[in-house]
Amino acid sequence: MKTRYFKNIAILGGLAVGLWTSSCVSDLDRTPFIEVTSATVYNSPTAYKQAAAKLYAGLALTGQEGPAGKPDLGGIDEGFSSYLRQYWSLQELPTDEAVIAWGDAGLPEMNTMQWSSNNPFVRGLYNRIFYQIAACNEYIREASDAKLSSRGITGAALTETKHLRNEARFLRALSYWHALDLFGGNVPFVTENDAIGSTLPKQTNASALFAYIETELKAIEPELVDARQNEYARADKAAAWMLLAKLYLNAEANGVGNKYADAATYAKKVIDAGYSLETKYDNIFKADNNKSKEIIFPVAFDGIHTKTWGGMTFLIHAAVGGSMSASAFGIDGGWGGLRTTKALVNLFADPSGKTDTRAMFYTDGQKLEIEDLTQFSNGYAVSKFKNITSTGSQGSDIVHPDTDFPMFRLADAYLIYAEAATRGAGDRALALQYVNALRTRSYGSTTGNITASQLTTDFILDERARELFWEGTRRTDLIRYNKFTSANYVWPWKGGIKDGRAVGDYLKIFPIPSTDLTANPNLKQNANY
Repeated sequence: MKTRYFKNIAILGGLAVGLWTSSCVSDLDRTPFIEVTSATVYNSPTAYKQAAAKLYAGLALTGQEGPAGKPDLGGIDEGFSSYLRQYWSLQELPTDEAVIAWGDAGLPEMNTMQWSSNNPFVRGLYNRIFYQIAACNEYIREASDAKLSSRGITGAALTETKHLRNEARFLRALSYWHALDLFGGNVPFVTENDAIGSTLPKQTNASALFAYIETELKAIEPELVDARQNEYARADKAAAWMLLAKLYLNAEANGVGNKYADAATYAKKVIDAGYSLETKYDNIFKADNNKSKEIIFPVAFDGIHTKTWGGMTFLIHAAVGGSMSASAFGIDGGWGGLRTTKALVNLFADPSGKTDTRAMFYTDGQKLEIEDLTQFSNGYAVSKFKNITSTGSQGSDIVHPDTDFPMFRLADAYLIYAEAATRGAGDRALALQYVNALRTRSYGSTTGNITASQLTTDFILDERARELFWEGTRRTDLIRYNKFTSANYVWPWKGGIKDGRAVGDYLKIFPIPSTDLTANPNLKQNANY
């Protein structure tokens, strides 16, 4: 079992979160964290750390008991309500990287890009994002200088609690970035400065939300723990730099102008912070990946202490089916759901994995062509994530994996810098070094290295797929390249037909859930929904 931030912390069965009376009340049908006052909860430095652990757990867990029971959100199956599970699904299932066999209401529409404002999976992530933001807001309120002073928190405990307060601000910025990217920024906006329950939240927009995230991250940057000096799975300066790099990389796609030079600047800060590439690519996705010096910010899981039917339990179990051996993945059985399309497979010159080790496909009994989305045998399976350690041992539990999800890692920083360079911002020679470092690792030699003339913007998109597939980046990448909705790039079942087709540009962002529009008259729906 891994030593991590959540281990030996009794995550509060709840947290007194004063959720605003707003669009996010009637539709979420929430169970409050605990039914006590904030003064009771935040009564010691230890309590502040426990409450902060709940904020981090909000990315991984779904309720108060785990793997199910006393869910944070109502109106949705608790396993489906996981932040990571929903985020991954909305980022991957509408793309060429993943399909799912299951017919749960609203899920097939993710594969065929035919969702509506009533889709339960769109609503599930939207609600989870704003539940997380509300929790962070309340923590920040309760960790104000005035309240820390009134509660007698001083010395080293005060310094630590202020770090946790800034980490809560980072987590809130992360969720607001997801709201910007997924919903176009046209979302309700509330911070710790808004009075609880006084008014319904006003709707913000992409430009204003972008500016807020940028300003917030720059404000907390000097106050966060130095890169690589914090407890594992807690945010530090490098996590803020990485989020800024991703924010700037997608600025033009979000309608706020070209900021590729800024993306290069912050990616370079991450690269220079002392992280290093994992020697073996597949070790990044195993049960002891908490040892990796490549991962900058993970969503942490532990088979004993963080049990959920979402998160990595979903990602590993759902990808195993057919003739695949569940024990080879360190689990008790497969769920036969997730596979990939030939569009991803074809990005590898040799999909066997013998040449480029990033080609992690299982083909025995699987067909490359997807004739029927509901059949697990249609489409190659993906063997990327495992509940097996780098030494071949099984994780601590065969149902709930120890494997952490690498939300930010060094390879992505390399590729952000390289893309910015191909777009005219950054040192192309240095960018080539970064790309070839990734390819040397995956090929085991320099045989897969590229030349300066091969380093193009389109090459980087393909290289991002080869390096980062199934890591929750593909939808955002395709939108940035204007390939998500257009006829310039299609893949199986895009738009609901076997060979794929163009779809409306309005699908670049998801709709505001109809339940929230009903609850809050301040909100207006995204165009064409």
